[in-house]
Amino acid sequence: MTMETTERQRQAAHGSPGKIKTAMASAAGTCVENYDFVAYGTAAALYFGKVFFPNTDPVVGTLLAFATLAVGFLMRPIGGAIGGYLGDKYGRKPVLVGALLTMGIATVLIGCLPTYAQVGIIAPILLVIIRMIQGLAFGAEWGGAVMMTFEHAPWRKRGRFAAIPQAGNPLGITLANAAFLLSASLQTDWAWRLPFLASAILIVVGLVVRMKLEESPEFEHTKATGAIVKNPLTTVIRTDWQNILRVISLRIVESCAYYVTATYLLSYITKNNPDDRAIGLTGIVVASLIAIPVTMIAGALTDRIGRRKLYLAGTLAVIAFGFPMFLLSNTGNPFLIVLAFVIGIGIIHATFTGTQGAWFAELFRTNTRTSGASIGYQVAASISGFAPFLAVLLASVFGWAGGASLYVLVGVIGFVGVLNTRETWGPKQKAEVDAIIAGKPVLATEGEPAASAVR
Repeated sequence: MTMETTERQRQAAHGSPGKIKTAMASAAGTCVENYDFVAYGTAAALYFGKVFFPNTDPVVGTLLAFATLAVGFLMRPIGGAIGGYLGDKYGRKPVLVGALLTMGIATVLIGCLPTYAQVGIIAPILLVIIRMIQGLAFGAEWGGAVMMTFEHAPWRKRGRFAAIPQAGNPLGITLANAAFLLSASLQTDWAWRLPFLASAILIVVGLVVRMKLEESPEFEHTKATGAIVKNPLTTVIRTDWQNILRVISLRIVESCAYYVTATYLLSYITKNNPDDRAIGLTGIVVASLIAIPVTMIAGALTDRIGRRKLYLAGTLAVIAFGFPMFLLSNTGNPFLIVLAFVIGIGIIHATFTGTQGAWFAELFRTNTRTSGASIGYQVAASISGFAPFLAVLLASVFGWAGGASLYVLVGVIGFVGVLNTRETWGPKQKAEVDAIIAGKPVLATEGEPAASAVR
């Protein structure tokens, strides 16, 4: 038995020695990135319409604020392509550090921006430019963080480990909304500036932790065996475009449903009754706190029952919950409003995020994995960035039923996506991993890489 085979067996059975540290560092960075990105969405829903677009009527101001939100999403596929290419070509770690640093600088700058009242049209122009930089950084972040954790983990527990950086998403969301909840009582621009400036603390912590990480053992193995391709981006688009499309459809339901809930529904509740703003923010914070353990549970559960079944259940839940979510919010009852956010974000959305990490990674080979997963993930995100904007337009015509219908529609898209995506962790794959650990050869089936080929 060669040294390479022995190392591969050890990695398959136990993961790398730094697997826990890598997972926690990835989660810390993902938390910071989501804090920064979601803070913008919350500010767009509550403040930016008046601060940067004051010469318009309230509905147009909200649309313009959400349009700048969407600009960041449009940049995410570009960031995902750049980050994926660099991650597959030169390593996952440099991308993680660079993306976090870029996002941090952009977010702090938003907190320092002059308003429309101070400098006129220059203010929204600067806002859009910085938002574009945020989108690039966030697009590069996800693939590196999740793939890094996935590739350090024991192969039978990759669902559980890949969910750890995903759990950084709701933690960042919790901190961002908690910051806005705490600053809501301020009657000046500090109400929206402080949450952006406060992210500097999180950024320093995230950078310190990530700088100490070791490179992915799977990337090092790929590099050592000469399997790195000349252009991972064009290679994955040419040879694996079907899986990219599948990731897009699966991601759209998760991302669109989230932003209809966390961004549009918050704005809708606030406009119906400004006094309910604190209730809505509280609902998002409570739901995000619940989402942290639910994300972890979902990831661990996929190691037992597979990735596909759990995602299918999530899409059916979205279809069923669209109209009840708004009916709960329309009651004006604080408990029911919070409950709507808990179900939509704390349970349904967390189920998706807990499943995505391992499932999306397993659809691609190691030498194009970051590129393939990132492109699909971020293209869907760019589409999802228009969800609040579309919800406002639909609601202006159909009332709250317009927003509810959009929520149901993305559930149907996700449902179709699940039906057209193969299971990557079933009895066959588990048997293949057991064979690798036992030192037995495993051959890939045509069109469907074996466990040994994709890891």
